[in-house]
Parts: sequence; structure tokens; C-alpha cells
Amino acid sequence: MTAEATGVRLECDGPVATVTLCRPDVLNAQTPAMWRAMSDFSRDLPGDVRVVVVRGEGRAFSAGLDLSVAGASGPGSFAELTTLPEQECADRIADYQAGFTWLHRPDIISVAAVQGHAIGAGFQLALACDMRVLAENAKFSMAEVTLGLVPDLAGTKRLVELVGYARALEICTTGRRMDAAEADRIGLATLVVPSPELDGAVRDLTAGLLAHPRDAVVEIKALLAGAAGRSPVEQQRAEREAQTRRLRDLAGHGE
Repeated sequence: MTAEATGVRLECDGPVATVTLCRPDVLNAQTPAMWRAMSDFSRDLPGDVRVVVVRGEGRAFSAGLDLSVAGASGPGSFAELTTLPEQECADRIADYQAGFTWLHRPDIISVAAVQGHAIGAGFQLALACDMRVLAENAKFSMAEVTLGLVPDLAGTKRLVELVGYARALEICTTGRRMDAAEADRIGLATLVVPSPELDGAVRDLTAGLLAHPRDAVVEIKALLAGAAGRSPVEQQRAEREAQTRRLRDLAGHGE
């Protein structure tokens, strides 16, 4: 399907892929069709892509769920989901989550370029990325609670990992908005820049991520991503094993 039909497009330029939400007239509000398209992007990604940049067209990253779709009676609507058997409903949501979780892939580093609003599903899409570069006008809100819902697009674990349980609970249960300065202070932002400098900052970060051997970067990401679930002894073993693989590879002894 075309970007016009799905509301999201994938563009690849060598080792960099860009995912753009392209519904600026509705502040890139998201739909199930967009989530399915984003899930398909993981299969469409060329093997030489190392960095994936996620951005929104226009003045917002994403205003969240498109309530005009969710509140209707057709496919993907709340009304349809409530008619499904419990397991089928959960399976449908799992399909939606896949549009976000592919950004966790171990062989890529994903970067969200966030300007304007990142609300609900928009906040969770930014959280799905490994890094978040924020314009000074960025505003986050986990607004699902205001609809009587929970965040269900794979954002809750990432949020707890970044800001801790108590702060994540406060953010999710109040649905309040936070600005870029607060997001930076509590650990959500990798970098905050003036709005006109957002594109340049993302380009500079991408260049830095591409400056070193891919295999070393992949090993480092795996070490850091798994660190929270390992004991100190287990993490030290993982470091030794990763370094052994790198040394063997650099010496030409890799398999």
C-alpha cells in the first residue's frame, strides 16, 4: 500500500532508513493501518541499514491515536475490539505492538526526532526508539488513562527503564503533559536542541553512530540492552564473551 493510503512511509538512503508519519493535517494521529505498515517495514528493511530515524511530518511528531478511527465502528475501532473473544482481542493488540517493537531490533539503532506533540501512541513510538532527539517545543503525554485505557503499544517497560517505577506511574496515571526540559531532566531525552536545529542534530548523531564498525556497535547494543536483566557476574561474562568474538573477528578467526 502507498504512503497516502497508510499514512506512513519508509525511505532508505544507504545505511540510514527514515520512517515518516505523513498525516500532518491531523498532527500524525495514528491508525491500525499505520501500525501494520510499520510492522511490514521491518521485513522491507534492506540488510545494510544500520540506523532508523522516526519522525513526523509537519509541526507534530504524533498526536496519538486517531479517535475518529478508533471511535468508529469499522476494522480497528474500539467497537470492533470489544466484540472479539478475549484472546483474539489480545492477539490483535499484539499485531499492533509489532509496529513498534521492531525498532528494538539488535542490528539497528533507532532514533526518534521529536518536535511538537508526542501524545499517547506518539509517546510510545518515541519510547520504542533507542534514542530520542527532542526539539525544545516537544511535549509528551501518556494520555491513554484519560480515555479509561492503558498504554499497550510496548511503551510501559521502556518508560520504567528510563525514569523508574514511581515517575512512570505518575506519568501514566495522571496523563499530564511534560515539556522537553523536564523530559531531559528525568532521562527521556538523549538530546534537546532548538527547533530549527532538530534535523541537523539528528544528522550529526546518525553520522556518529555510523562512524564505527557495525559489528562492534551491535555487540555494544546487546551488552547494554541486556545489562538490566543480568547480575554483575553475568554482565562481566557477557563482556568477556563479546570481546572474545570481536578479537577473533578482527584477527580473521571468526566463523
